[in-house]
Parts: sequence; structure tokens; C-alpha cells
Amino acid sequence: MAGFAQFYVQFLQDLWKNICDWFVMHITIIVKIFKGDWFDAGGYFDTLGNAIGDWNAFDYIAFILVLIINVGFIALLVVLLFQLIKRYVRFVRREVDKDVLVEEVSLLNQKVVELIDEKNKILAMRVSQIGAGTQGVVDYEGQSGKKKAENESRFSKLIQVDQLAAENPRITVMNQTDMLDLADLVDRFINYSASQLKLFYTRDIIARWFAGLATSKVLILEGISGTGKTSLPYAMGKFFNNDTAIISVQPSWRDRAELLGYLNEFTKRFNETDFLKAVYAASYSDTINLIVLDEMNLARIEYYFAEFLSVMEMPDPNEWKIDIVPISESTDPKNLINGKILIPQNLWFIGTANKDDSTFTITDKVYDRAVAIAINKKADFIDAPYTDNISMTFEYLDDLFKRYQNGFQLSEMSSQAFSELDEFIQEKFKIAFGNRIMKQIKLFVPVYMACGFSEFDGLDYMLTFKILRKFEMLNLTFLKKELDELTLLLDKLFGKDQFLVSKGFIQDLKKLA
Repeated sequence: MAGFAQFYVQFLQDLWKNICDWFVMHITIIVKIFKGDWFDAGGYFDTLGNAIGDWNAFDYIAFILVLIINVGFIALLVVLLFQLIKRYVRFVRREVDKDVLVEEVSLLNQKVVELIDEKNKILAMRVSQIGAGTQGVVDYEGQSGKKKAENESRFSKLIQVDQLAAENPRITVMNQTDMLDLADLVDRFINYSASQLKLFYTRDIIARWFAGLATSKVLILEGISGTGKTSLPYAMGKFFNNDTAIISVQPSWRDRAELLGYLNEFTKRFNETDFLKAVYAASYSDTINLIVLDEMNLARIEYYFAEFLSVMEMPDPNEWKIDIVPISESTDPKNLINGKILIPQNLWFIGTANKDDSTFTITDKVYDRAVAIAINKKADFIDAPYTDNISMTFEYLDDLFKRYQNGFQLSEMSSQAFSELDEFIQEKFKIAFGNRIMKQIKLFVPVYMACGFSEFDGLDYMLTFKILRKFEMLNLTFLKKELDELTLLLDKLFGKDQFLVSKGFIQDLKKLA
């Protein structure tokens, strides 16, 4: 045992001596580099002095250049080292500040929960003092912040809709005088709006409105300000005895939460919007329901309305469902099934849009799925007889649309002319009539004809706002010749006195070029 102990002690002494010799050696080398051998005999400067005597002019120049490069290199290393140290110090300081802020936020959250808990206790005490009990008082757990009251719904506005529908169910009863065809429906609205609301509209605008309702669940009313874009759906709501919901779009809207609301994870309540309430209320209605997105292009439509555009593309209307909450609860509204709300068929979304520097461009994704109606001037005064509004169910209006749409086929002349027009536009402008547009034409044109216009009138309007509108994105400066050729082709195919809307639009495009 003593022999091993003596060996181990000697081993540790030798190991420590070697470690010390390693450090001494490296320190000696560093000292020698930066301090020693500079001015001593045989040092750096002594060697330099001995060598200078044999140098010529080029050697001196090379010496100066190398000296500058070496000094610059050393200075660069020093600056980089200083910057790294400075960044490290800032990073450490920032992380320390973050930790302090996180701690402060945590303390503030704890204080908020404690204050809410204390407030609810005081409220419960006051209610109990007046004998009203504590029913309906929101109680929060001290740490988690979740509601204890299990009989309260997180959807207060939608529950009110359920209660109102149960207490006062609305059933639309149509009189014989309300069972009109589309042409008479157009006339009746024009007279009602003029006589009771002092709002004046032309037959072509109202015919396009009803044809648009028959074609898409999204209508866009566009044009200059003050021409009655918002007042048209407002008047339609009064006409059908079911007020239109008008939602003002805000420039700050960035996603669907601005439109539908969101679940507040702290209070466990859903922040419901008027838009969500209007969509939900339509499920209890048997008449026509309209929701206006006023100034819809103040924000990017694809951001806040994209989910609706995609869902309403599904062929089965029973799949038109929008997710509201991920998990359903027993206290949720009656028609909110599995956390989803169904977009009812009796509901249309009407967007109004101005074209100016304060708005965003409406993209093809939106235009292709909607029907655009241009309102660029006010209609003249109409001395209309006093006319009552109408009671009409959605089922009646929908059957009216389908009566004209079912079995409709474009005339052989129109089909051939449109095929030739399609080939020309594809060749000259690289734009094609897609399947969606052709489907919309077959839905729009027969209803437009039933409102008192011709097949060419309907095709003219759809060509303008479904195809020619896309030309605005082209470089029109180099397409003036092709635009002239397109006008001549329209004259050849349909006649000089037809397709006046399209020809006028082409002339406007040439002015832009």
C-alpha cells in the first residue's frame, strides 16, 4: 500500500509539473513574440537593420506595402474582435431585459386574474344582498382564468337569434299579387324604390341584378362614388321585407377573424361580429337575405373573404360550411353544428367597390367567382305610382330562376359566333373562356332575357365583365391594332348595332393605351 501511495504522489507531481511547463512555454512564446526579440541583439529590428543595407528602391517599396498590409490586417482583426465583444454584450443585455419583461408580464397577468376574481366575488356579494342570487355571474378560476359557469353560452348574439326564432318564428306568406314573373318583378321594384324610397334605377341595372342573383352568391357593385351602389341592396332588402345587413369593411382587415370574430382564450367567450350574426340569422329565414360588404376593396378581399370564395365553389351546397370553433359545446347555438356554420342558399353577399388610389385592385380570383355590375351614373327621376313592397320566399324566386335556366341553350348562331370570338381572343390576347365563365353565361343569359332583354344583350354584358375586363392587365399600348380588329369582328359576328357595351369598353381601353 505504501509503495502505491508513493508512486501515485510522484505521478501527480510529474503531471502538475508538465501542465505548468506547458503554460509557461506558451506564455514565454507569446511574450517573446510581442515583447522580446524586438530591440535585443539578433532581434527583429536588429535583423531588419542588417538587411536594409543591401536593399534597392524596389525592396523599400515592397517593405512599405507589406508593412501597410500587415498593420491593416492587425487593425482589422482588432476591430472585428471589438465588434464581436460589443455584440455579445448587447445580446446578453437584451436577453436579461427580456427575462425581466417576461417576469413583469407574468406578475401583471397574475394580478389581473386576482383582480377579476375579486371583482366577481364583490359582484356576487352585492347580488346576494339584494336577493337576486348569483345566477349569470361569470366566475373565474384563480389561475387558469376559465369560466366556471357551465350554463352560459360563449355565443351570446347567436343564442339571441335562436331565442328570437323560437319565440317569433317568421314565415313568409305570399299573396297572389306577389307571384310575379321576372319582368314584372323588375318593374315592381323600380316603381317601389322610386315611389317610397326616392331611389331611381334603370331597367338594365335591375335586370342585371336579378340575373346576377341567379348566377352567383357574390355580386360586386362597382363604379364612381355617389351612384347608389350601397342604396341598391338596401332598397332590395326593404322591397323583400327583410332588411339588408350592411357591414363596413375596414382597411385594417387582414384575415377571417375580422369578419367572423374569434374565440377569446382568456374569457372563453366568442367575440361575435355583426357579419357572423347576419349569416347565422339567414338560416332561420325563408326569404331573400342580403349582406353588404361596403367598400369591400378597402382591404384585400382574398385575405378576409377567401374561405367563403373557396367553400361556395363546392358543387354540393350542403358542404358550404365555415369553421367557427374547433370543438363544439352543449351550450353552443342550435345551428352551429360541430363548430361549423352552414352558408344558407337564401343568402347573397353584395360587395360595393370604388376604383381609386385608396383601394386595392380586385383580383381575377374574386371577379371570376362573382357577377360584377357597373353603376357609373345616377338614373333619371321616375314619376312612379305608389307601389307596395313584396312578400316572396326564396323557394319561389329560386324556382323562378330555374324555370328559365333549365334546358336553356344558346342559339346556334350565338354558339358559333362565341366559338370564333374565343379563338380570336386566345390567339391575339392569350385569354380564354374558361368552363366557369361558360357556366355563368348559361345561368345569366336566360334570366336576363326573362327580365325583358335579348340574348345578345346578355352575352354582350358577360363578354364585357368576364373577358374584356381582363384586358386591363395587358400592355394595351402594343395592342391597339388587335383591339380594332376585335371591334370589327364583333360587327361581323353580331352586327354593328349589337354588343354596344363591349364596343364602348374597348374604346375606353384604347383611351387607357
